[in-house]
Amino acid sequence: MDAFGRLIEQQIEGGTQALVVAGSTGEAHFLEAGEYDRLLEYTVSRAGGRVPVIAGTGEAGTAKTVHLTRRAKRLGADAALVVTPYYVRPTQEGLRRHFLEVAEHGELPLLLYNVLSRTACDMLPETVAALREHERIIGLKEASAESARIKAIAELADEEFVYLSGDDGSAAEAMLAGAAGTISVVANIVPRVFRTLCDTACAGDRAETLRQVDRLQPLLQALACAPNPIPVKAGLAALGIGDGSVRLPLVALAEGPTRQALRDTLGRLTPMASAD
Repeated sequence: MDAFGRLIEQQIEGGTQALVVAGSTGEAHFLEAGEYDRLLEYTVSRAGGRVPVIAGTGEAGTAKTVHLTRRAKRLGADAALVVTPYYVRPTQEGLRRHFLEVAEHGELPLLLYNVLSRTACDMLPETVAALREHERIIGLKEASAESARIKAIAELADEEFVYLSGDDGSAAEAMLAGAAGTISVVANIVPRVFRTLCDTACAGDRAETLRQVDRLQPLLQALACAPNPIPVKAGLAALGIGDGSVRLPLVALAEGPTRQALRDTLGRLTPMASAD
């Protein structure tokens, strides 16, 4: 847990405002039940109330999702991030009933999570609009980069329902449109730099936001060399956190030009991580 503890501290010190455990950037679906419990308990203990802890609890089946969400509650999570059911491709009515069931019986506030590229399931804005009326459904992580979808979801956000981007490439556009922040991939590596982007975008400073986007673009491009979490763990290894290993069927980023390019990009960006 040493590397994970250092990652937690890096996030909090870098200005990250909440921690997601067993989210989709990691290898949540590879965890055994005991590993999931230890990971979440450790995070809650290490965070010590400094930031909220959000547990990934989404499964393909509703009953399993409810069960895991309840377990996350017992382990100390403050909220649950619940992805749309993957592979089974439910209808919009199925999605509505699924999330209502989890909200009613899961015992935690819910952040809905829509990521079509990973699940083959797209929750439409009108379904989100119906679900946001439930008192325990507090927001949505939307990973679509389409401008029309960003605008439609931003129009649903208010004081009771938060919109969070789930796509680093379009996060700035989403936050300028009204998203309150981002559940980010690249922030695992450079939290302070990404926090600066979030602050400027949420403040509506378009010019400075675009400057911050340009600053991050080389790293975003470098991380596109393989599916997550492969490049993220390689990037963290380059910073001395972990060894970059992943569980099958994922394979670690091989030594060679691609991994060296990632190291070089981090070498240029990391010295700026503490700069204003």
